[in-house]
Amino acid sequence: MADHYEVLGVARDATPDEIKKAYRRLARELHPDVNPGAEASERFKSVTHAYDVLSDPKQRQQYDLGDQGGFGGGQNFGGFGDIFETFFGAGQQTRGPRSRRERGQDALIRVEVGLDEVVFGTHREIEVDTAVLCQTCQGSCCQPGTSPVTCDICHGTGSIQRAVRSLLGNVMTSSPCGTCRGYGTVIATPCVTCQGQGRVRARRTVPVDIPAGVDTGVRLQMPGSGEAGPAGGPNGDLYLEIKVKNHDVFSRNGDDLLATLEVSMTDAILGTTAKIEALDGDVDVEIRAGLQSGEILTVKERGVTKLRGNGRGDLKVGVQVVTPTKLSSKERDLMQQFAASKKAPAPALSHFQQGLFARLRDRFLG
Repeated sequence: MADHYEVLGVARDATPDEIKKAYRRLARELHPDVNPGAEASERFKSVTHAYDVLSDPKQRQQYDLGDQGGFGGGQNFGGFGDIFETFFGAGQQTRGPRSRRERGQDALIRVEVGLDEVVFGTHREIEVDTAVLCQTCQGSCCQPGTSPVTCDICHGTGSIQRAVRSLLGNVMTSSPCGTCRGYGTVIATPCVTCQGQGRVRARRTVPVDIPAGVDTGVRLQMPGSGEAGPAGGPNGDLYLEIKVKNHDVFSRNGDDLLATLEVSMTDAILGTTAKIEALDGDVDVEIRAGLQSGEILTVKERGVTKLRGNGRGDLKVGVQVVTPTKLSSKERDLMQQFAASKKAPAPALSHFQQGLFARLRDRFLG
């Protein structure tokens, strides 16, 4: 890379005013409005970059130190801070410049699924607002047709070294280059689409297969489906946190499905077969004669598919015998005849028992 002083045509000890005058003269000569040629355009860029560096006192000092091998003329006298940085790693030079390519961040989104979807699993198309690869520069961060140029301050090393005179003698210290931020290269012409980031914000659709048996709080990991990394770096991971919505009829206990079946008094006495609508189709349930409220009818393998392992849980149906509240005269006569024939004992106190739903719960979970 050409020397900045030579590009501007000034001496190395030129004053800031001399540097400014040289730049103005060359800019008037090479400006695209005055000289539209391709060669003049490239020289104009070089002149502008050289002026940007030499007109900034800090950058000019770093540039001069880089040209002198990093010793800075031996005129810097550091204190104990420089010594501590050197011996305890704060100022140590890393091995080469750091990469612009970094892994993208992980993302977490919450997904609601119905209990019926949990039985066998489901497929979803989920829209995610995230960072994606810039299609203009394909992650290079540069305008198409251009590429990063070597930093002329650190000469591609990504760090600046200088000698510090201390009580222990001359000690070499190192710090990241302020011009290239430790990358070793400078993007002279950033991509206009992503502003030199190599990625842009966008909405994309992610296909997701939600396995059977998931429950609220379960997190599914999708490697490589998170945010795109800067400068074309690898994607992070996407995590889906599941929330199972409540169902109007069924509830869940582990891999079992729970429900309550209301049975008329006559069906409980005489017995019958009931057809109930389960989450995956109709189920025939046999109601034996003399069935009591609070009993549990179990239908094997009609619960939730197990998340880990084989098979399914059970469908457990708690029975609630419904007593009629209004009877016709004929029905009342029949019931009285039935009561007289059974000679049932008169109502009497017994040990306290919990309510129906509490007993159902205990049986369900027991």
